[in-house]
Amino acid sequence: MKQDTQDKLKEIKGRFRLLMNGVASQSMRDKGLGYKINWGVGLPVLKSMAAEYGKDYDLAVELWKEDIRECRILATLIMPVEEMQPDLVELWAGQMRNQEMAEMAAFNLFQYLPGAKDFAFKWLASGEMPVQVCGYNVLARLFIKGAELTDREINEFVDQAQAALADADVSVRHAVCNALSRFSQMGELHSRMLKSAFKAYDLDFF
Repeated sequence: MKQDTQDKLKEIKGRFRLLMNGVASQSMRDKGLGYKINWGVGLPVLKSMAAEYGKDYDLAVELWKEDIRECRILATLIMPVEEMQPDLVELWAGQMRNQEMAEMAAFNLFQYLPGAKDFAFKWLASGEMPVQVCGYNVLARLFIKGAELTDREINEFVDQAQAALADADVSVRHAVCNALSRFSQMGELHSRMLKSAFKAYDLDFF
């Protein structure tokens, strides 16, 4: 690790200790959000720190390695999208511990990747809850931006969503419903398509 990166990492971890919010940290633990260390620092503070440090590949990589909630969220905020190689994307995706980290990674970073849609579809088929949540959240963000799917992709999206709604973790089902809702909002044709595919499901947002 370069000395400059090492100094920044040490400084950041020291700041997190000073910013510790025990009540918020305990609340997250009570909700099942497990982390090796969780200082309970709020997202607005993390975003402010990200703006201060700027995009920094080396620092992002080292922050992620720490397996600390705040370090990993900050890593997703400062990682330069254009420098993130596919093997690192898959590594980070496979190391997400819970729903919060999956959502943060999708919103802050993965939705902007050049191959975001391809990664998302790969993650839908994962048996890991955080990875699936991340995949559906990436698709939801892409739908908001008007990304269209091919016929094959639509069929795969529908098939995976139906399977997830049938027996997946509640966090995955929530992410599925969010993605379906965003897709249906893209136009009347999209909405009619989902109404037909999910008429046997108790969904009220089409």
